[in-house]
Amino acid sequence: MPEIVPFAGLRYNVDKIGKLSDVIAPPYDVISPEMQDELLAKHPNNVVRLILDKISPSDTESDNRYTRTARTLNDWKASQVLVTEPEPALYVYHQIYTAAGRDYCRKGFMCGVKADPFGEGLVFPHELTLSGPKADRLMLTVTCKTNFSQVFGLYPDDTGEVQKILDAAVQGLVPVEAVDHLGVLNRMWAVTDSAVITEVKRLMAGLPVFIADGHHRYETACNYRKQIAEMGELTPDHPANHVLMMCVAMDDPGLIVLPTHRLFSGVPEWTMEELSDKLGKLFHVKQIGDGAESAGSAWAEIERAGCQNQIALYTAKDQKWSIASLTEDGREEMDKAAAEHHPEWRELGVGILHRLIVDTVLRLTDMEKPKYVHLIEEVVAELRTGGFPLAALVMPATVGHIRSLSLMGERMPPKSTYFYPKLAGGLVFKPLE
Repeated sequence: MPEIVPFAGLRYNVDKIGKLSDVIAPPYDVISPEMQDELLAKHPNNVVRLILDKISPSDTESDNRYTRTARTLNDWKASQVLVTEPEPALYVYHQIYTAAGRDYCRKGFMCGVKADPFGEGLVFPHELTLSGPKADRLMLTVTCKTNFSQVFGLYPDDTGEVQKILDAAVQGLVPVEAVDHLGVLNRMWAVTDSAVITEVKRLMAGLPVFIADGHHRYETACNYRKQIAEMGELTPDHPANHVLMMCVAMDDPGLIVLPTHRLFSGVPEWTMEELSDKLGKLFHVKQIGDGAESAGSAWAEIERAGCQNQIALYTAKDQKWSIASLTEDGREEMDKAAAEHHPEWRELGVGILHRLIVDTVLRLTDMEKPKYVHLIEEVVAELRTGGFPLAALVMPATVGHIRSLSLMGERMPPKSTYFYPKLAGGLVFKPLE
């Protein structure tokens, strides 16, 4: 793994804010305008004011969402709403949650990780990034000089040795706790014991880290570090050398990946028979149910099979669900359509859906971005609105896919994975000055 370091975190002062649950928020990129309003109204010191402040029509170059955030940050420091830890720490972080009727506890720790550009160190991406979000996050970083949100990194540790050491270190200690809007219980402990920190650093040395979530935040950290270097201010101990990261073992029993289903608007309307004709010999198409509510049956069959090459499709014109299974002819066509990618990439369900079905067969290259949802209940509710002529249920990429494809230098299609739950913002911040 790249170099990791403890850091003296900037944290909420519960004596000032009351309940920590009232001030945490999910990452900026999943906060809708409606949720933003709810969080702003929930507490005057909610972290959304730092990670995603409102844009005003009157914003200028000198007075805008970024400069307002910087003023807010300084005000909260001055009034001791936010206080800095007295000594550097690793922050053990557990999330206790329920998914599909099962209880989980995902364990990891937050630290500073060396912000080496992709290709120059041991940090590997698995998804493509966009310039707009990186520009936004860089402006926020430059004006506030703080990491407000964690990058989510995965590292190999099949014995769980690192987490065992950290679990022992926090045994008997009282954590800070916060419950998010989905009912996820977030617990955090600060570990300052130098012997524990040294041992964790030793065990992590030389291990790769694979970004599960937060690609834009990581690349922003690299860009910010480069800016500091170009100004001649990057010393070996400068805080900008390291980005705030949550590190979770790839074999952690609390680590799950949920699917990201697609709802397509602004596309032609087809019946199942018409869509089947278009897919031709590339897929074997089988009807699975009628009506939007049959999404549950369709997904249950996809899950049972556990195959990346099966995709459930809904045609709103006749309100039918079908399952399209890739044939040998389809594999050959996929090999041609995605020849620039490794064979393992060409086996991904999201790759087959977008490169073969959407781009090659249906030729929907100019369509608007799909709506992404994760739960079957969300799929059914959205389809009942009548605004989506086509929908697709697709298996997520696995942690194994992330590891192997990242090491090959491959990038997966957008929304190939959804690590649930999202990390809570507001537990600890990492100053960059």
